[in-house]
Amino acid sequence: MKTKTNLTDWTRSAAWVSTSNFAEGIPYVAVMTLSLIMYKNMGLSNTDVTLYTAWLYLPWVIKPLWSPFVDVLMTKRFWILAMELIIGATLAGVAFTLPTSFWLQGTLCFFWLMAFSSATHDIAVDGFYMLGLDQQKQSVFVGVRSFFYRVSMILGQGALVMLAGKWQEETGRTAYSWGLVFYLMAAVFIALFAFHAFILPHPAEDSMKEKTNMSDIMKELGETVVTFFRKPQVVAGICFMLFYRMPEGLLVKISTLFLLDDAASGGLGLTEIQLGLVQGTVGVVGLVAGGIIGGILAGIYGLKRCLWPMVCAITLPDVVYVYLAYALPSNLLIVNICVFVEQFGYGLGFTAYMLYLIYYSQGSHKTSHYALCTALMALSMMIPGMVAGALQEAVGYRTFFLIVMACCVVTFIVASYVKIDADFGMKKKQ
Repeated sequence: MKTKTNLTDWTRSAAWVSTSNFAEGIPYVAVMTLSLIMYKNMGLSNTDVTLYTAWLYLPWVIKPLWSPFVDVLMTKRFWILAMELIIGATLAGVAFTLPTSFWLQGTLCFFWLMAFSSATHDIAVDGFYMLGLDQQKQSVFVGVRSFFYRVSMILGQGALVMLAGKWQEETGRTAYSWGLVFYLMAAVFIALFAFHAFILPHPAEDSMKEKTNMSDIMKELGETVVTFFRKPQVVAGICFMLFYRMPEGLLVKISTLFLLDDAASGGLGLTEIQLGLVQGTVGVVGLVAGGIIGGILAGIYGLKRCLWPMVCAITLPDVVYVYLAYALPSNLLIVNICVFVEQFGYGLGFTAYMLYLIYYSQGSHKTSHYALCTALMALSMMIPGMVAGALQEAVGYRTFFLIVMACCVVTFIVASYVKIDADFGMKKKQ
């Protein structure tokens, strides 16, 4: 009987851990990827598409400013359920406003609300994971969390894009097709809300704090910021966090638009179904594979020894888009191979970036400092993304991708100034 109880407890834990992390990924994909493709389909210019969608990074940039309030106001279980309900409503809101005359203003409004709700949901889920599981389960379910987040990425960037493309081919109505996709996601989120209302435990530690003195919260937030900027190598560290991914920040949005644009505009002219396969499936698999191999290599050799190979990995494969822009291959296999190579390199090189955030956050206020690091990470993608579309339309795809390759020099420069302990990241021998 005891074994049965333990098994049931583990099954219940696995159920809410997997679905809550799946729920983290879907709105992020909707805000960062689906909005980009949808606005392109709706006829916006590349300048407008990248500018509007880049601003949607802002909630993740300023997330550390309100995360302390999530910790003390209401329970994390409450925040999870409330945000899932709001996210479901905003997904339906996007679908509802698409066929209207004010579709741009309406969808942007709902995407903004979705982005803030998603960022808050991230804070609550990550905190609840620490409260709802003991140390053994936390270790066991680390892989489960990552796996189901990746599943949501493949579903969002792959299957949902392909579904939107299929419905567009059948109906010839762009707004109607994308509306159906967002209504479908809204239904999934309402189901997740209902499931989590039933399955999420009520940890004793997840209770409202007796004292919610705002002045104390602001004082601690101020201390966190001050100590963050007093760390050794603060200038080199912040420059690394802001500029290491500059080429990718320029490339990430334009690459999707390039794959969609027709040959007359300098693009490859893929359909949404083909795009879902190339970027949402093959690309995500390459990204995950690169991340896994990067983690293994860092565990064996340490971050310091892996840094320069990973710098090369995150920058040099960007040259595949120079090739694609000049060759304009019609063979989908070639396009898939190029995107896989670029995403694999990005996944490998991104490992160094994430490990450096952990390295920089060491010491007192470790959790809060890591949150500030992730804010700089979001800012590093937001700023290049805002100008990418205007730059591309000014110079064309071919010159734009050459500029991306030139910006790789910045990545090498900021990496040369950071100093890392020789054994950091290496798996310690037992």
